[in-house]
Amino acid sequence: MGMKLTPAILAAIQTGRGAARRTPRLRVLGIDASLRSTGLGIVESADGALRMIDCRPVKNRPGTPLSQCLLNLAETLKTYLVEFKPDEAAMEGVFFCKNARTALLLGHARGVLLAVCAEADVPVCEYPPTRVKQAVTGTGSATKDQVQRMMMRTLALPGLPQEDAGDALAIAITHLHARNGVAVLAPKTL
Repeated sequence: MGMKLTPAILAAIQTGRGAARRTPRLRVLGIDASLRSTGLGIVESADGALRMIDCRPVKNRPGTPLSQCLLNLAETLKTYLVEFKPDEAAMEGVFFCKNARTALLLGHARGVLLAVCAEADVPVCEYPPTRVKQAVTGTGSATKDQVQRMMMRTLALPGLPQEDAGDALAIAITHLHARNGVAVLAPKTL
């Protein structure tokens, strides 16, 4: 005996409802903000798979005036946004800084990066470091090496990327995982 095709089943077959749906492509820019070595990384999610599109550090030499460092960050990120066209961005939240000057410099860099994303109409979400570790490794107390190695496996990379660029990829992965989770826990844009 065969299955009886009811009008509801026929309608679902004709409209494709109930069939496996292709998930839309989502391209996320991860940003590991720093004045001297900011990490940028693009991860794309499509049909349940994650893949790295690009990652690189943005370097500023020691001794370079603050204004020039910030200008370099802004110009590099603008070019990066045009080249890779991310849909959204994610940044690691500010962690505890013992040195007030370091915190202030990090704040300057983050402000420039946020402003460039806002100007390009790319929404930015923020995640605490423990959430990034948990999203990538399963535990919020993972070491930096564990995060890097798991990120490398998740994206099927042949080797470890530069440290700041790798951190940016981990932040992008965190955002993609957060977007696919429970709505109440969904990230809020900055």
